[in-house]
Amino acid sequence: MESFIQAVAVYALPVIFAITLHEAAHGYVARHFGDNTAYALGRVSLNPLRHIDPVGTIAVPLGLLLISKLLGGAGFLFGWAKPVPVNFGNLRRPKRDMLWVAAAGPGANLAMAFFWALMIRLAMALPEAMAVPLSLMGQAGVQINIVLMVLNLLPIPPLDGGRIAVSLLPAHAAYRFSMIEPYGFTILLALLVTGLLGRILWPFVEFGERLVYFIFGF
Repeated sequence: MESFIQAVAVYALPVIFAITLHEAAHGYVARHFGDNTAYALGRVSLNPLRHIDPVGTIAVPLGLLLISKLLGGAGFLFGWAKPVPVNFGNLRRPKRDMLWVAAAGPGANLAMAFFWALMIRLAMALPEAMAVPLSLMGQAGVQINIVLMVLNLLPIPPLDGGRIAVSLLPAHAAYRFSMIEPYGFTILLALLVTGLLGRILWPFVEFGERLVYFIFGF
């Protein structure tokens, strides 16, 4: 139990901000391209309380973290926040601008992965009592943000990768591909339960982590 509590303390901030800033980025970019829906609802905000979903932001990550500890550290940690509402019809050029709105979330996760890598570098200059927890939190931050970035880039509507694919495909193909959206969560859940999700994602996650650490000289 002590190990689980320590893990919660390390992962809490990285998970909350990884998920909530991902959603805020969608709202900010949507507003930039003409849709004020999220802004009018107060969702273009860095306040995590405006984005937290009790299940996706708290219960699911905690449950997966507990399972990970029970399995000796192996596991797959992810979660979600309340989706930011975007009215794509309000965008100035809906099909084109959808790409940038969708890409904003994974882009925010990549930026946060860089931020947490910087925190690891900063920890190296601090006394050990401060360096160890900051370094552990930094490693957690890099990992969770790369996981969320890669997960959301899967080309499955309504994930960001699916919306990016819809934006890039010709109109007829985009329409047919978008019809998958009602089944997207079921597909994702099936991949998770069968273990295929981890097999698909981990090579990209490991590559992303190595790239971030390489950039920061680790």
